[in-house]
Amino acid sequence: MRVDSLRTASGPTISWRVIECWGAGISLFFQAGALLPLILADADGALSESARSILRLPCIPVYVFTAVILIRNFPQFLTALRRNLMVPLILALPFLSTLWSIGPSTTLRRAIGLLFCVLLSYVLAIRFTPRQLLFLLFVTLGACIVLSLIISVVLPALATMPDGAMRGAFIHKNVLGWYAALMILVATAVLIDGTFGLRRTAFVLLAAGIICLASSGSMTAIIATSVAFCLMGFYSLLQRSSSIGRIVIVLFFLQLSVGILVSLHEFLVPALEALGKDATLTGRVPLWELVDREISDSWMLGYGYQAFWTTANPEAMHMWAKIGWAAPHAHNGYRDILLSFGVVGMIPFALMLPHAIRQGAMLHCHDAQYGWLWLNVLTIMILVMNLTESIFFVQNDAIFILFTTAIIMFSLYAPVVSISHAPAWQPSRVAL
Repeated sequence: MRVDSLRTASGPTISWRVIECWGAGISLFFQAGALLPLILADADGALSESARSILRLPCIPVYVFTAVILIRNFPQFLTALRRNLMVPLILALPFLSTLWSIGPSTTLRRAIGLLFCVLLSYVLAIRFTPRQLLFLLFVTLGACIVLSLIISVVLPALATMPDGAMRGAFIHKNVLGWYAALMILVATAVLIDGTFGLRRTAFVLLAAGIICLASSGSMTAIIATSVAFCLMGFYSLLQRSSSIGRIVIVLFFLQLSVGILVSLHEFLVPALEALGKDATLTGRVPLWELVDREISDSWMLGYGYQAFWTTANPEAMHMWAKIGWAAPHAHNGYRDILLSFGVVGMIPFALMLPHAIRQGAMLHCHDAQYGWLWLNVLTIMILVMNLTESIFFVQNDAIFILFTTAIIMFSLYAPVVSISHAPAWQPSRVAL
């Protein structure tokens, strides 16, 4: 197995495949928000309007790269669109919501940014196999995590939050925690795969990810990482079981998941109070109570894509005054979908998720040669993250791009899955 063709061009010329690989890796690095936002941010991680304007500039070459690759592979792009019509339908919602948005100009501008992010997801889905994407993330996330450790050693004041937690190359400790969690997943997947010949590097990056995760203190990322390892065991059992055994395992897992969620809802706050911990989940509980009231006031259509959390919205200002801090979002991805699109947006999103999860599990069980395990775990891991953070439908965000890529890739491969033959539309592979 060779990975050299993902690294260098052969001969004096640069092939389009090399441009795709380097372009995708650099695009993900920019969309991860490492280094540049940290340099432009204030000490508390806040970004001024001028800083935000500067940060939009690196997005332009990413958008150009995305457009060029899709134009060159337009038939494959159309195939991906046809295989999952729910994704373009949901993508149309931010633009449609300008019709009822309380901030139409803000909604339209951010909808355009989201459009190009989802188009980049299509690029990743149609031009890379799951194993190639795993290697691409291994390199890209590895660079972010190693850079975080270097900055923490060389410039500790810059890499540390005011509360003493490590933020590394990112503007907030939670963001470092998210990418450290993904690094742990990716490094573990490389070790399990065993075909890359990068075991030593994987062990080093796994250790680096654990250090960054622990130093960030992000509970969301720690919980998501724990869930990821449980899911690895679940999917491994699923693959080795018979058809009847799989039904039993899935039913047991679903019952266990529901039981855990109910227990958390009923006993988490009393348990935190008994332990002397913050029972408000760092202000999230009172925020959610106020958000739920706003959702009930506009439950059908919402307030327009990302229009609620702006200074132009008096309801948001009133909410910030009540909780005593300017929440940038609901700290819950599902609530933010309802705020943006109401039930009209939540229904297709809720219908798409179980179908994608089922397709991913089917591919993992019947087409193991492509290495679907990590992509299945990644999808549910991001669903868990959104219980206390808002990652869904965030423009210029690498995590949401990867989430959408997984859904598109599942639907792209599932109808033509074959153990012995690759699908006819598939791009030329790179001997991975």
